[in-house]
Amino acid sequence: MKKTTAKSKVSPAPATKPVPAPAAKAPAKKAPPKRKAPVAKPAPAAALAPAAKPAVTPASVPPPAASPVRPAAALAAPAPVPAPVLPAARRPVVTTITARINIGFGNALHLRGEGPGLSWDRGVPMECIAADLWRLNLGESARGYTFKVLVNDLTWNSGPDYTVASGGVVNLTPVFP
Repeated sequence: MKKTTAKSKVSPAPATKPVPAPAAKAPAKKAPPKRKAPVAKPAPAAALAPAAKPAVTPASVPPPAASPVRPAAALAAPAPVPAPVLPAARRPVVTTITARINIGFGNALHLRGEGPGLSWDRGVPMECIAADLWRLNLGESARGYTFKVLVNDLTWNSGPDYTVASGGVVNLTPVFP
């Protein structure tokens, strides 16, 4: 008879425990919601830190306009204070009265009237500029002048009183009787 022996195929390694198949996992608990990080407040303008720019394609956005950059020392320096404006030097207001008349050698013209420097009681002598030209400059006044011309402070000119505003110039030709 024939003997057959069955050869078993056995591995020379020792046997290990069988690994159980993964079981269906129970649903895991939800993790608590993540808290957002605190939002950083923007830095003050004095910090002058360059801001991050979003990525943009150069074809879609025109290049930024160049702006002048000031050095830090110029930003910290205070603005210069302008010098105080002084009022313009005020020129005195002068009222000029001129009379064109030839009254003869040795005679003089005088003015009497109302206004600073004038009086109806006593005349103010006029200055002889030429043989037939007499002038008197009167100072500043808040109101005008009213006056008459006299020869040698005795003979009054005929006609109504003359008037001139303060700072004005009047040229006249008086008539005497």
